[in-house]
Amino acid sequence: MSAVPSAIPPGLRVGRAALAGGFLLQGTVFALLVTCIPEIQHRYGLSDGLLPVFLAAVPILAGVGSITSEQVVKRTGARAVLRVVQPAVCLILAAVGFGDGLWQLALALGSFGLLVGALDASMNMLGVSLQHRYGRSIMLGFHAAFSLGGIVGAALAGLGSHYGLGLPALFGAAAAVVAPLAVVTGSLPQPPADRTPAAGPAGPGDAVREAAEAAARSVPWRPLLPLCLAMAFAYIADASVSNYSVKYLTDGLGSRADLAKLSYLGYMVAMLLGRTLGDRAVQRFGAVPVVRGGAALAAFGFGAAAVAPAAWAGIAGFTVLGFGICAIIPQVFAAGGRLFPADSDAAVARLNLFNYVGFLVGSPLVGAIADASSYRWALLAPMLLVLAVVPLADRFAPAPVPAPVAA
Repeated sequence: MSAVPSAIPPGLRVGRAALAGGFLLQGTVFALLVTCIPEIQHRYGLSDGLLPVFLAAVPILAGVGSITSEQVVKRTGARAVLRVVQPAVCLILAAVGFGDGLWQLALALGSFGLLVGALDASMNMLGVSLQHRYGRSIMLGFHAAFSLGGIVGAALAGLGSHYGLGLPALFGAAAAVVAPLAVVTGSLPQPPADRTPAAGPAGPGDAVREAAEAAARSVPWRPLLPLCLAMAFAYIADASVSNYSVKYLTDGLGSRADLAKLSYLGYMVAMLLGRTLGDRAVQRFGAVPVVRGGAALAAFGFGAAAVAPAAWAGIAGFTVLGFGICAIIPQVFAAGGRLFPADSDAAVARLNLFNYVGFLVGSPLVGAIADASSYRWALLAPMLLVLAVVPLADRFAPAPVPAPVAA
């Protein structure tokens, strides 16, 4: 077992570290933006009725950016997209902090959505490619870096609020630090592309071979649909916790505001710990048991939170939920890459679209049920959806090697 790590070329290790740094920086920037939504609303004088329109536009445009990246990457490569887009996302964060008109906010958030969709897709494309070349699970480690960045970004936003920093100072300082780091991580030496060049001049058989390879690289939607559903259900669960865990504890369980914030903190820390250890679990037990067990555990966490008699029990439920759901999203990307190894970039771009579908559906779904009944009943909707990932777990198995096809 110890011989496997020593066989990894140094170039792959550098590429893995650089990509983990990119995930960390992206988690920091994204958390800074979403945790400062009240301050953004106040700065731009955004009404409560108009705020959801602006917030919904971001994931919609991110979905457009994710699908568009499928074509851009074919021409430039995922690394080139990451190298350009990540510093640009940091600069757009600063633009959100310095603007003062609604048109400026609309332009900045629209640009942020388009670019963050391309950034998410390109990072996961590179992660799937590196995992394929490593020959073992490493995707959860990248998403652990993203979770760590989210904790860092939320902490920075909290410090900015505590010390009365305005958005120009907070977002401007963050961009001044993160953008150069993004340039550095994007410029680190990378291993050469995993391609085998053709030997000798082109012959008559090359056209046939290239046509067969093009057919093999086509990515139909139908085989991806179970993974798309798993991605959407996982993000519906994540959006439910992000938007309503604190509100559920304060309004539903009568908790103090400072204590209620521990619900989301517990969820984030559990996600970080689970993803940090998750690759080893996948290597030992396989993706199917990890996804199936994680989905069941996440559903249990939702149920425990829904029936919680007091705040401490609700916090415990959301923490268990974080441990359960942590592996599903990274394993969706990994499974898509295994399903279409000849064109994993296209598969990842399409799967990434359902990240934003889940984000768009999750918050309104829980909010509508809570308005009609209570938060306890509202939590049962994402519980049932994440439980539906259990029968989908078989789709996370490594694809069988196809039998040779006769000429």
